Amino acid sequence: MAELINNPKVIKNAFKYLSKDPVMKFFISKFGNKINPIERYDSNYAISICNLIIEQQISFKAAITIKNKFLKLIYNKSNTEILKMKNEKIQKIGISYRKVEYIKNVLKFFEHNNLKIEELSNDEIIKSLSKIKGVGNWTCEMFLMFVCFRKDIFSFGDLALVNSMKINYQTNETEILNLIVIKWKPYRTKGALLLWFSIENKIFFQSNNLLNKFLSTLK
Repeated sequence: MAELINNPKVIKNAFKYLSKDPVMKFFISKFGNKINPIERYDSNYAISICNLIIEQQISFKAAITIKNKFLKLIYNKSNTEILKMKNEKIQKIGISYRKVEYIKNVLKFFEHNNLKIEELSNDEIIKSLSKIKGVGNWTCEMFLMFVCFRKDIFSFGDLALVNSMKINYQTNETEILNLIVIKWKPYRTKGALLLWFSIENKIFFQSNNLLNKFLSTLK
């Protein structure tokens, strides 16, 4: 059975492992029990990706508002029924013309492809979903984290995530950031969830000798 990040035992093991990092240890003690890996889950894979498309390149708060309007608009509708909706009707809730096109691309893809997501590797999922116009690496990585619950995913394409790293580890050096993330394997997803919570709630680690010592081991 695959180890998934929504499994309590995996979460416990991840926290224990990540605690070797002083920033992660601080996060876990402050708000580790508030991290909810299933808050963006939707068993309808097509709709879950549509929601991720809505999130692309807009603020977290704006995304929540528009996603709620979208879910209200499509309530009790099948994927086929959503496909038949006029683009203008979907645009009226604040979704751009291009994103509406991408959303319909996703729905068409799942209408014609029966992907057995649970049986596919991370790379196989990315390869399959990347065929959809409008779905890139970031969307695939978010899907792997929040829908597939894969435990070892990190997205350097996510601006908030990278900014949280820069603030908490007090470095802008890409090489150092890469080395830090590598240290979290095989629990990089949990590290990402903690970093997002940090920046969304403005809870940051204050530099100390432990961090300096930790960073010195990376060079």
